[in-house]
Amino acid sequence: MKLAILQTDVLHPEFLAQYHGYGAMFQQMFAAAGIAVDSDIYSVIEGVYPESPEQYDAMLITGSKADAFSDEPWILTLKDYLQQRFKDGQKLLGICFGHQLLAHSLGGEVKRADQGWGVGIMHYQWCDAPDWVASDAHSFSLICSHRDQVVSLPPAATRLAHNDFCPNAAFYIDNRVLAFQPHPEFTVPYAEALLRKRWHDIGEDKAATALISYQTEHQGLKIAQLMANFIAA
Repeated sequence: MKLAILQTDVLHPEFLAQYHGYGAMFQQMFAAAGIAVDSDIYSVIEGVYPESPEQYDAMLITGSKADAFSDEPWILTLKDYLQQRFKDGQKLLGICFGHQLLAHSLGGEVKRADQGWGVGIMHYQWCDAPDWVASDAHSFSLICSHRDQVVSLPPAATRLAHNDFCPNAAFYIDNRVLAFQPHPEFTVPYAEALLRKRWHDIGEDKAATALISYQTEHQGLKIAQLMANFIAA
C-alpha cells in the first residue's frame, strides 16, 4: 500500500523535536496498528507536491491550524490540486483540516463553528457504514481539536459519523473519498500539549473538561485500520 501524505502545517517550534510533524504522526499511527504502509511526506504548505501522483494508491491530507476556507495562495493551490486528483479518480483521505478542505473543494461548506472549540476525546456514532468500515460497534471515540466545522457536505457525499457537537464528523464519497474531523493519529501526550498551548483561547472550563477526557480510551488505531481498508477496497 503506497500513500502520499500531504502535510499542511508545521508544528509549533517547541513540539518539533519530540513530535516531528503531522506526516510522521500518521506514519507512527500505521506502524502502531501493524499496517504495512509505504508513505512519502510532501510539505504542500511549502509548495512541495508528488511528481508522479499516479504511483500512489491514495493521498492523505493532514490537519492544520489554517482555515480550509481561507484564500491563502497555498490553500487555493491545494484546493485546485485536490479537485484535479478527484477528477482523475485518485483515492483521497482527509483528517481535520484535510476533512474540511475536501468538503470545501468538492462543493460543501466549512465555517467557524458556532459551538466554539471542539477539544478532548469525543464519542461519535456511525451513520451509514459501508463494508470497509468492518465494525459491529455503533460508536467510536477519537481525539479532536478544531474550531471550524463542515456545516454542509458535498452533494455526492454520504455522512459516515456524527455527534451533537459535530453533525458531520466523517463522510465518504463512494470508494474515492474518506474524511474524519477528529484525529486518529494524535496521541494523548501531543493532544494534551496542544491543549495547554491553546488553553486561554479555548477557555478555562472547556479546556479543563477536555483534559479530564484524555483519561478515557480512544480508537485511533481502529480508525487507522478502517483507513487502510478504504485504501485497499
